[in-house]
This record gives sequence, structure tokens and C-alpha cells, in this order.
Amino acid sequence: MAFSSSISNHNILIKALMFLLVVNFLYLLQTTSAVTSSDSNSHFSRFSRHQSSPSSRTKEGFLASVQESKNHALLARSLAFNLTLSHRTLQTHTVDPIHDCLELLDDTLDMLSRIHADNDDEDVHTWLSAALTNQDTCEQSLQEKSNSYKHGPAMDFVARNLTGLLTNSLDLFVSVKSKHGRLLSEQNSIPTFVTSSEQRRLLEASVEELKVDAVVAADGSGTHKTVGEALLATSLASSTGGRTVIHMKAGTYHENINIPTKQKNVMLVGDGKGITVIVGSRSNRGGWTTYKTATVAAMGEGFIARDITFVNNAGPQSEQAVALRVGADKSVVYRCSVVGYQDSLYTHSKRQFYRETDIYGTVDFIFGNSVVVFQACNIVARKPLSGQKNFVTAQGRTDPGQNTGISIQNCKITAESMTYLGRPWKAYSRTVVMQSFLGGSIDPSGWSPWSGGFGLKSLYYGEYGNTGPGSSVSGRVKWTGYHSALTVTEAEKFTVAGFIGGNMWLPSTGVSFDSGLIK
Repeated sequence: MAFSSSISNHNILIKALMFLLVVNFLYLLQTTSAVTSSDSNSHFSRFSRHQSSPSSRTKEGFLASVQESKNHALLARSLAFNLTLSHRTLQTHTVDPIHDCLELLDDTLDMLSRIHADNDDEDVHTWLSAALTNQDTCEQSLQEKSNSYKHGPAMDFVARNLTGLLTNSLDLFVSVKSKHGRLLSEQNSIPTFVTSSEQRRLLEASVEELKVDAVVAADGSGTHKTVGEALLATSLASSTGGRTVIHMKAGTYHENINIPTKQKNVMLVGDGKGITVIVGSRSNRGGWTTYKTATVAAMGEGFIARDITFVNNAGPQSEQAVALRVGADKSVVYRCSVVGYQDSLYTHSKRQFYRETDIYGTVDFIFGNSVVVFQACNIVARKPLSGQKNFVTAQGRTDPGQNTGISIQNCKITAESMTYLGRPWKAYSRTVVMQSFLGGSIDPSGWSPWSGGFGLKSLYYGEYGNTGPGSSVSGRVKWTGYHSALTVTEAEKFTVAGFIGGNMWLPSTGVSFDSGLIK
């Protein structure tokens, strides 16, 4: 009886806190609406009248808009946190979509808190684009669980309003940058904790040459038996902000790994593809949000993976089932293998680079809204379910101001059955395939609609210099947004140097990369 009374009091307290949060949010929203609707007081109106002079006033207006977004993100996080308290259960795993929103809001706050007048413009552009992606993912998770989660509409309302504020910040940033060049500053973005010798050796060095912080071995011969234990121990022990290297010995590890935003510069090193294997089986059909199906998820900046196979073995009938999800800025996946069916690789957000990595799947098996380049990768569309079609990519750009997209360069794309290069998951989907070998199972039309005419005028799909039996563009789609023969100048925008600014940060990893077009 006392226990029941305690639970009842707890629920009353949570409801009261939620009520206060919502009232507070509505007050801030009303204040914001009043301010932004008045030409004489709006940050954006003041900016619009002074576009000809990119002075400190424009910087202040932009930074004020970011602060406004940050304030609402803090409020949204408070609401999400209290909703998670009110929805705790005795389930062995949590399928609550609010947990997705909470994690994503933490990531957004981390990025917004780092925006100041001295930032490099490319960093800011990436962070604002990713913050919008986080909001879209939160809303997607809420939609996926709309039938089973009663508090979804409240969180969705808050999320959508935060999306509007972030969109304003991004629009302001892009408009100033396009008219006047750089809004903030330009800095060298190579991490200060990486020494010159480490730059040369980090990804090319043997395991014996690396300074390893933890060794994972299922047989007990290492410092830990699971990757999760090693990540927890190193997060508690690390206080320098330097690189954390975890060696995963040969073996198969059945676990789900999450590297959060706060755990930066983690490097997972295996003993080779098919030798060190991490396996999970979460799926959307199994009750998880797509975001939480990932066998391995990495959000901490500077994430590196080498010589590992990531697997989601839920099977093709389980619908969305992610093997690897990456939302870590300046991340590198090198000599790895990603194996699944639908949604195998979730390149969620921020700057990413994949080199000499094998990717297997069926439906939309490379998807997300990062700004990512794939080089020298082997991309294989597996045999789908009967009556199912294969799509290599489903890029998720939701706003024309986002710097996001998928670039596939110097890769090999083959398939076990007829396959499309991609389809537009979101309205401004952007994907380029260039200087790659396309197998004979690539559908002659190349690209597929998502639904009717959705996104066909606003998307950006392009091809340049491809070879192989599937590379002919004579039968390709005739959409407004499709470009069958990019010029050299257009293609250069999607190289490592032009698209992800890789010349500034990839040298710190030691990974091999082609900076521009391959001659």
C-alpha cells in the first residue's frame, strides 16, 4: 500500500513538472512569435535591412538566433527527461521514442553550445545541419511509435517548434555566407591532441604499434570481455580528451554498443573483416525505433573504426534493422564490413568518411543525412525478398540550406538482382555517384521515385565518369533534379576536399584518401 502511494505521488509530481514545462514553453513560444513578427524588433528583420554590411551586427543577429534555439532546446530536453521518468517500465529494454529525442537533444545542445564568433564556418554549417537532422529523427521515432506512446503529441509539438527556430538560424547563416563570404572565421581543424607521428600511423599502424587503452576478448585474455565494459571503463578513466583506443580481439561479440556524444575520440580496432565481428538483431518489426536498432551506434566526435565487421542479423523480413549508425563528426570507417538487409548503414549526421569498406544490404541500405564520402568501397546489393526492390541509397536532406549528402567515388557497386542507385527519402535528397564501377544489375533508369512525384524537382542526383555495364546514362530518369553528366567543376564539389573538407581533418587519422577527382 505504501509502495502504491509512493508511485501515485511520483506520478502526480511528474505531471505537475510536465505542466509547468509546457506552460513555460508556451510562454517562450509566444514571446518568440511576438518578437519575430515585429519588423522593428526582430533579429532577422534587423539583419535583412543590413545585408549590405556584414558587420558585427549580422554576427550578433545570427548568434542571438542560435541562443534562442539553444534556450528552446534546453526546454525541450527538460520536457523529454521528465517524460522518460513518467514512462519508466519494468521492460528489459526500452522502446520509448522519447529516449531517442533525449539523446538527440543532448547532441544538439553540445553543438549549439560550441557556436561562437570564432568558429570556423564549415563547423557551424555542419552543426546546424545536424541539429535539424536530430529534430527530424526525433519526430520520426515519435511517428514510428505513435500508436503505443501517449505523450508523443506533446513532444512532437515541442520538437516541431524547435525545428522552426533551427531552420531560421540555418537560413540566416546560409544567406549571409552566400552574399558576403565567411560569416564567422576560418581555423585549422586538425585536433591538437594528435601528434605528427600519430597522424602518420594511427590507421595504418599494426595493433602492436598502437597505444591501446583496453583489450576486449571474449575468452577473458584481455582487460574486458565485452566492448560495452571497455567503453564504460575508458570513459571513467579518461580525462585528457585524447584518443581512446580499444582493441577487439578476434571473435564474435553479441552486444549492442552506444558511444554517446560526450565520449569523443574513440577508436575501435579489430583483427580484420570477418575475424572481429559484432552482431546484433534489433529491428523495427521487433519493437525498436529505427534509430535504436543499430548494433553499433557512435555519436562522439572523432570516432574511428578499423578492421571490424558490423552485423545486424534480424533478417530481410524484419524491415528496418541497422548494423552501424554514425552521427559522429569527423568520423572514419576504414577496412570494415557492414552487413544487413534493410537500412544496414545509417550515416545519420555530420562529416564522415568511409574507405575500403564493404557494405551489404537490400532496401535503402545506405541512408541518413550526414555529409559523407565513400572511397574505394565495395557496395553489394543482396538478394531481396520476393517482390521487393533494392535501393542502394536513401539520402535524407530536409532543407536546401543543409550541407549534407552522399558522395560515392571510386567504388564498386554490384547486385544480386536488379537494383536502383537510390531514391529520395526526403524532399532535398542529394546523392552523387562518380568515377565508380556499376555492375550490370543496376536498373537502366538508375534512380527510383519514393512516392509519386515527391522530391523529383527538389532533389539533386548526379553521375560523373562511371564505368561498367550499368553506367550508361542513356536510359536514366528525366527528372528536373537529376544530372546525368556532371561537369568537372560540379563533380569537384563532391570530393573529399570539396564536400567534407577532408584535407583539414583526415590527415590527423592517417587514413589514405584521394582529395579531389581521380585523374
